[in-house]
Amino acid sequence: MPRPPVKILALLLASLLGANCSRPPETQTAKRPPRAVEVEEARPAPLVDELPITGTLNPKFEAEVKTQIPGLIEAVYVREWVKVRKGQPLAKINAAETAAAAQRAKAAWAASRSTLALAQAEGEQAERERQRTQELKEAGLATRKQADDATSAAQAATARTAAAQDQARAAAEEWHQSQARLAKALVLSPLDGVVAQRHVNVGDLASDASSAKPIFVIVDNRLLDLTATVASSSQAKVATGQEIVFHTEALPGQTFHGQVAYVNPRLELADRSLRLVAQVNNDDGPLKGGMFVSGHLIVGRRPAVLQVPRSALDNWEMAKGRASLLVIEGGHARRRQVTTGQMAGDQVEIRSGLAPGESYVPKGGFTLKDGDQVRVVAPLPNQNP
Repeated sequence: MPRPPVKILALLLASLLGANCSRPPETQTAKRPPRAVEVEEARPAPLVDELPITGTLNPKFEAEVKTQIPGLIEAVYVREWVKVRKGQPLAKINAAETAAAAQRAKAAWAASRSTLALAQAEGEQAERERQRTQELKEAGLATRKQADDATSAAQAATARTAAAQDQARAAAEEWHQSQARLAKALVLSPLDGVVAQRHVNVGDLASDASSAKPIFVIVDNRLLDLTATVASSSQAKVATGQEIVFHTEALPGQTFHGQVAYVNPRLELADRSLRLVAQVNNDDGPLKGGMFVSGHLIVGRRPAVLQVPRSALDNWEMAKGRASLLVIEGGHARRRQVTTGQMAGDQVEIRSGLAPGESYVPKGGFTLKDGDQVRVVAPLPNQNP
């Protein structure tokens, strides 16, 4: 059988290839199905204006207890981490020399009182003698010299009485001072609180307060000072009486509150931040001095502000206050630029670009493109009991 010419075979092959290329593939003719999305409706809600803060807690009342007289520690009555009351004995110093001095002062005071009593008696006798001599002189029974001598004796007795009174007062003052020095041998707690530190044992030599380190540190944790800082750009929003809500990693899951009591009138030179002090009630005692905390300062409340979750925003530039948001328009997803404002928790204020009542994609918007057709579905029910 004769073979067909080569030119005819080439023409047949070209016609078959052209027919296959002109037929559109199934992937080109198929339409992309609508994407299933969950949406939320934009609604105004109350917004709390907040400023982030970090700080440290310290007891408002704390005392470093020192000894007022030197000497050996004779007794220690408390240990660390126990509660004490104001005026409760903490330790005692051996004050034998002070006690002996107090006894000598007491004896000197008693002697001075006896001397004063004798001088007063002599003075009274001299005054009576003066009066009797004066009467005898007026009756012509005593000479002028005798009357003058009686007057001089009475004046001398009065002077001796005055000197004895001065000596008695000085002796009494010395006695009281010796008693005060002796009382300082007993170290007392200056306030109600807890013994945070104890630096003394029986037999230790205690120095006086001017050169000694504390032998006890008493801390009252019932009222704490929270010293915090805020950025200088927000200083105009800070005022006394504002509430602080904070937490600490040492007590996870717990939230605490305080109230601003003091605001520094000047900025910190190191970082230009503003320092403030808030008072924290800690009657139950969960907080401790020295804890590092973080939280926010409430500087205002607004009743109706349009907000969306942080997860709904894409390409959010917080400092510039702008982001993008997927809004549902006519069954399609439209990426829209919005202006952001204050952030409260997970919610972000939307100042422009979104109107109340519009629907937006709260999360998972990164899987959508601008213009994608969408199908709104209800969120899955919570499977947790």
